[in-house]
Amino acid sequence: MWFKNLQLYRFTSEFQYTSEELAEKLIPGEFQPCGKRDLSQYGWVAPMGPGFAELIHAANGFTMICARKEEKVMPSAVIKELVEDKAAIIEEQEGRKLYRKERETLKEEIIFDALPHAFTRSSRTFAYIDPRNGWLVVDAASPKKAEELTSYLRETLGSLPVVPPQVVASPSVVMTQWLREENVPEDLLVLNEAELRESAEDGSIIRCKNQDLSAEEVTAHLDAGKQAYKLAVEWDENFSAMLNDDLTLKRLKFDESLISEADDAGTEDAAAKFDADFAIMTLTLGRFLPRLLEYFEGEKTPV
Repeated sequence: MWFKNLQLYRFTSEFQYTSEELAEKLIPGEFQPCGKRDLSQYGWVAPMGPGFAELIHAANGFTMICARKEEKVMPSAVIKELVEDKAAIIEEQEGRKLYRKERETLKEEIIFDALPHAFTRSSRTFAYIDPRNGWLVVDAASPKKAEELTSYLRETLGSLPVVPPQVVASPSVVMTQWLREENVPEDLLVLNEAELRESAEDGSIIRCKNQDLSAEEVTAHLDAGKQAYKLAVEWDENFSAMLNDDLTLKRLKFDESLISEADDAGTEDAAAKFDADFAIMTLTLGRFLPRLLEYFEGEKTPV
C-alpha cells in the first residue's frame, strides 16, 4: 500500500492512544453500507481490505487507518429532466407557473423516491498516524477529501488536535530560489515540471512540463516576478513528487528499489506484502518529513 498523495497534519499535543486503544475507539464508527434512503455513508474499514477485521494496521510505531465512503449515484441531468417533466405536468394541470421553492420541493421528492433504486459507488481514503513524531498523514489528492477523514476521526475520538504544518520561510520563495539553482538541498533534485504564478490573486499562471527549468524562457518569468507554487522534485533517490506551496505532495512515486525491497520482504502472502509495503513506506517518509520542514527553515513557533 503505497501512498500517492500526502496531505500533512501536525499534532498540537501528544496523541494519547496506543494502536490497540485506537482500534477499540474506531469500532463505533465502523462503516455501514447505504440503506434505501441514505444518500451516503462514511465509516472505518480494515486497511488491509475485505476479509480482515482489524480496523488498524500497526508497524514500527506507525498506525494506518482507512475510511470508506459510499454514495448513491444520482445523475444531475436525469434528476433535472424528471423535475422539468413533472413540473410541466403540474403547470398544465393547474394553469400556472411553479415557483422556485416549489421546484426545489419537487426535486427533493424525486430524489427521495429514486434513492432505493440508485446505484452506489465507493472510495477509500488511507491515512497513518506517527505519534512519536507528531504526524497525521492522509493519502488524498484534495484538502476536502483529507478534511473529510480528519473530521470523522475527530468525531470518532471526541477530539483531534491537528493543524497543517506551518513553516518559517515561504515555500514559494524557497522553491523559486531552487529554480534559480540557489540553495538547492543536497538530497533534493529539481525535475522538469513546475507551476509559476504572479503573486496577485488574479495574476497569470505558467505551467511547465517536460521543460528544462534552467532555460532562459523560464528565468525570464522569474525575473518578471513570478514564483514557483508547484515544483516536481526527487528526494534522495527514494521518490519523486510534485511539491506544492502548502507543503502537500501529489503524484508521489516511490523508487523501484524501495518497491523491490518490500516485495522481497513480503513474498509469503497478501498480508505480509501489505505489511512490508507499509513498513518501508512509513520509514522512508519518517526520514523525509523532518527534512521537508528543514527546507523551509523549520516550523513556526506557536504564538
